[in-house]
Amino acid sequence: MAWFKREKKGIITTTEEKKEAPDGLWNKCPNCKKPLHQAELQENKYVCHYCDYHLRVGSKEYFEVLFDNNEFKELFPNLTSGDPLNFNDNKPYTDRIKESQAKTGLKDAIRAGVGKIEGQDLVIACMDFAFIGGSMGSVVGEKIARSIDYSIKHKVPFLMISKSGGARMMEAAFSLMQMAKTSAKLALLGQAKVPYISLLTDPTTGGVTASYAMLGDINIAEPGALIGFAGPRVIKETIKKDLPKGFQTSEFVLEHGFLDFIVDRRAMKAKLGAFIKMMNN
Repeated sequence: MAWFKREKKGIITTTEEKKEAPDGLWNKCPNCKKPLHQAELQENKYVCHYCDYHLRVGSKEYFEVLFDNNEFKELFPNLTSGDPLNFNDNKPYTDRIKESQAKTGLKDAIRAGVGKIEGQDLVIACMDFAFIGGSMGSVVGEKIARSIDYSIKHKVPFLMISKSGGARMMEAAFSLMQMAKTSAKLALLGQAKVPYISLLTDPTTGGVTASYAMLGDINIAEPGALIGFAGPRVIKETIKKDLPKGFQTSEFVLEHGFLDFIVDRRAMKAKLGAFIKMMNN
């Protein structure tokens, strides 16, 4: 009766002896759903090596990709948001800030640093979508403004990496004021003849698109990034028409003249380095 009854035990490893794969070792591509080993993903600049999908990453990863040997000095690291309106939706704004800080290890939705890229000095301000959707509050505007001041003072090119859902509703008009503030600072940067590069990543929407994200001496984007002001659903409901295929992707925006070029993240450092060398000379 051995056909029907197992005489030897199949799995003999006890529960206590079973080994789990450590957290963070594997990732999954949101596009093709294939498993990605974290070390290989990091080596490939956080781009899927099966379908070339650019995974969403934060300032830590962008600094790692762009700065030579990941060496940089962080600028204005201790700026944090206040709560001028005592805003409360389903929880107080101050609690939401503390919760996001604990979860992400960030002070706010942006970090700035100065270092070298291909041997050329560069100031980078990079947004973090993980912090309240990369929303633009007063700290984001202030840190961009101070980074621009640093670039003007030291005559160092400025790179802005945008990744945001738009203005931060919890700061209302204070958030919207950052659009004018950053645009005015960029005008001063232009007068000082210091290059400004704007890199739009997935997603770049709302007040960020309507201000500093589209004001670069060159505007570049990653492949397949969502770039727009209002969301596609809102536009569709407003105009009562179906939207064209690929609407609000970086390829669509490039085709309609709002971008200078699209660059793969793996080639970004070389392209940016070449552009900065050309501008410096």
